[in-house]
Amino acid sequence: PRKVFSGAEDGLLLWFQVVFPTLFPFMLVSGLMMAGGGLAVISRAFGKALGRIFAVSGSGSFAVLTGFLCGYPMGAKVTADLLRSGRITKNEGRYLLSFCNNTSPAFIINFIVWKTLGQKELMVPSLVILFGVPVLLSFLFRRFYLRGDKQFRSPVEYHNNQNHTLNFSVLDSCMMDSFEAIVKVGGYIIAFSILISLCRDIGNLPVMEFLLPSLEVTNGVVMLREGIPDPALYYPLILGLTSFGGFCAVAQTDCMLQGTGISILPYLAQKLAAALAASFLAYLYMRFF
Repeated sequence: PRKVFSGAEDGLLLWFQVVFPTLFPFMLVSGLMMAGGGLAVISRAFGKALGRIFAVSGSGSFAVLTGFLCGYPMGAKVTADLLRSGRITKNEGRYLLSFCNNTSPAFIINFIVWKTLGQKELMVPSLVILFGVPVLLSFLFRRFYLRGDKQFRSPVEYHNNQNHTLNFSVLDSCMMDSFEAIVKVGGYIIAFSILISLCRDIGNLPVMEFLLPSLEVTNGVVMLREGIPDPALYYPLILGLTSFGGFCAVAQTDCMLQGTGISILPYLAQKLAAALAASFLAYLYMRFF
């Protein structure tokens, strides 16, 4: 019981102090933008440029922006919302998930580089690797989903926002949807924190030393940094875990995708591929620079 309480307390504090104030505003604003016609503005501003780079539709460009800037699981949530509203096809949804559900740059800079690694000179290579890998992999993954087309197209084009009105009813609906999503995220964080707390008592088994950090990224990177003395080893492992996001982020993503018909298994395989690529590039950086 003491371990369960300790793990639940750690998870709750992490959610309340870090995740909630970071993610909830993004969830609320993204919901209001889609409900109030702001998506059309984003599509006009960034749709063409992101469409040329990532072959996404105008609506899909919004998922790319949120997925790279806002952190887990915003890329998955926005993709699911776009799919449920009919703004993107299921194939484009699968493609978007393959590369645009990532750790936020703020988390990478503040927690990974400054707090955990303590080496400011690693900020630029870390950002380049962690965001460059999904960009490069998108060129590979799109071949499985485009099916001969050059670019995804939205099933329904939103050329204007004349039918979109913001009122208290819309605000209330978006707020409740955001609260539901952020509470689910918190539940998974608490559950995985309890699991980590319980598993730490199993003993110094090699398999546990490998599995424990992979459960949740915030605790995992600290375990890797404290448990491995050699920077040439812990840096590639930390970047690999950060790229993967941990199984807690996978569970959060699966939760966001409920009702869309998209399987989590391809996403899991794609994130593992990204983790391997990020680890390899980080190893090369430590080896030659």
